[in-house]
Amino acid sequence: MAIAKLDVVVLDCPDPVALAGFYAGVLGGTVVEDADWVDLKLPGGGVSLAFQAAPGFVPPEWPAPDHSQQFHLDLTVEDIDAAEKEVLALGARPLEVEDRERSFRVYADPAGHPFCLCRC
Repeated sequence: MAIAKLDVVVLDCPDPVALAGFYAGVLGGTVVEDADWVDLKLPGGGVSLAFQAAPGFVPPEWPAPDHSQQFHLDLTVEDIDAAEKEVLALGARPLEVEDRERSFRVYADPAGHPFCLCRC
């Protein structure tokens, strides 16, 4: 029996509204603002993403064995090449995309959090 149910994944960042807008562009959903906290309600319900203002935020370094990446999101996509073009247009930057045959590619969101686009 579970003790709890996962409700939301929270990302610290310098600009919660901007980062929520980035992920809304990638995942869809509705951005709901509340002071220094912003929710992204995803289509279909379930787990949401939230964004919290963090003064002095320092983005993770990837890959860096001497620095924690903190966490990353794996996002499944039907067409990895098309999805790559779209996330780059929204402000993502590539971190590891050299191996074009691999089943995933690694990017950073505009605040520097790593995420992967993964083939279905």
